Amino acid sequence: MSSSVQPMRLKAAYQRIVDNFQSLVIVHLAAASLVALVHLGPEELTSLLRELQPVHLFFAGFLPAAAVVVYLMLRPCAVYLVDYACFRTPYTSRVPFATFLEHSKQSPTLNSRSFRFISRLLERSGLGEETCLPTAQHCIPAHKYCTIDEARAEFELVAFSAIDDLLAKTGIAPDAIGILVVNCSLFCPTPSLVDMIIHKYNLRGDIRSMNLSGMGCSAGLISVGLARSLLQVAPRGSHALVVSTETITPNYYVGNERAMLLPNCLFRVGGAAALLSTSPVNARFRLKHLVRTNTGAGNDSAYRCVFQEEDDEGNVGINLSKDLMVIAGKSLEANITRIGPLVLPLREQLLFALSLVARKVFRARTKPYIPNFSKAFKHFCIHAGGRAVIDELQKSLSLSDEQVEASRMTLHRFGNTSSSSLWYELAYVEAKGRMRKGDRIWMIGFGSGFKCNSAAWECIEPAPNADGPWATSINRYPVVIPDVLKH
Repeated sequence: MSSSVQPMRLKAAYQRIVDNFQSLVIVHLAAASLVALVHLGPEELTSLLRELQPVHLFFAGFLPAAAVVVYLMLRPCAVYLVDYACFRTPYTSRVPFATFLEHSKQSPTLNSRSFRFISRLLERSGLGEETCLPTAQHCIPAHKYCTIDEARAEFELVAFSAIDDLLAKTGIAPDAIGILVVNCSLFCPTPSLVDMIIHKYNLRGDIRSMNLSGMGCSAGLISVGLARSLLQVAPRGSHALVVSTETITPNYYVGNERAMLLPNCLFRVGGAAALLSTSPVNARFRLKHLVRTNTGAGNDSAYRCVFQEEDDEGNVGINLSKDLMVIAGKSLEANITRIGPLVLPLREQLLFALSLVARKVFRARTKPYIPNFSKAFKHFCIHAGGRAVIDELQKSLSLSDEQVEASRMTLHRFGNTSSSSLWYELAYVEAKGRMRKGDRIWMIGFGSGFKCNSAAWECIEPAPNADGPWATSINRYPVVIPDVLKH
């Protein structure tokens, strides 16, 4: 018994030393300096001070103080998430599988082969019976009702509802918002989406507004990063409103190309609004890190992985490549390489660095070491892009079923809501009462281009209740999701 316990104790002691290496070095240097001063003695110390000229004493005190002041003035301001709100999908907009299949069968452009493909895809999709579609896609045939007016109506319903909830939760006045960032990939009308929000809420005339389009499902974190950059050059205590959604009304595909039918089956209505600030007053989360990686430079397969184009019959749709999972894995590896040193304990960094050197320098045929991110994060919000996406990331990051529960349940309840899915997942964790002060959260999003973006947050104040998008359904979750759903 003692022989087995001893190595375990040594291993635990070694790990504690490695994880706290930096702190140990600083403490020992400080102790050594203090001991050296004590050994000088009072007389030697007094003699040393007498030998110093007044100018030396001035610079000895002034220069460090000046350096501290300059550092404090130039360092980036901390950015906080005051609060967020997700669009609560109405029960009347839900689309059970039977309804979706019946509407698909009535489509004059869909052949029997494509209908069988859609049916099999839904059975394996991981979606539930309560996901929602916009009003136009409840009509038959749907494509005739997917007009620009209906698209505007969808955006207004989703975005304005989320913003109304956010303003009510935070109590902030619209004229206190100095920055507005909106992302919606496939719907880009004139006037822009930010103009619609400014007009609706009578926002300030000098507001700094940005409208992002074509950035894919990871655009939510891109918007957060842009808002953070704008807050750095705004007066201290400024507020930035970020709205993330995907208007799917005008993007209904009417052809029979399988790779382009996937978005019809997976994407659903959803959106979120988040309020960021450089003031910690009433803030609930602090943004620790935000890392963006793009693997499309000179890589045709990554660039065309998620591609809007016409099929052979001229029907416009989003083509999802069969290599999507492979490309997503490589993009994730690139993102891990950058965010790892920022968040991981020293031990995990060393193991990852040794693995990288062995493969890149010595050409060793070994699998890349995947750091244990559970040592850095308590909660994981993985983009609910589809069942295969969640499965691949769970495998790649060696996560447990509980750690990806928020992603799977969000996909089941709301479907793929594009860039806003991460906020629904965060809301799930809070609705379950699992968030604690000091917990760290890792958001991971994927998007066209091909991009992998991630953000690290630290909880300051958990939500006091589950009054959010999960309010009416959280007690039913988690649910068991079979590999193949049979009706």
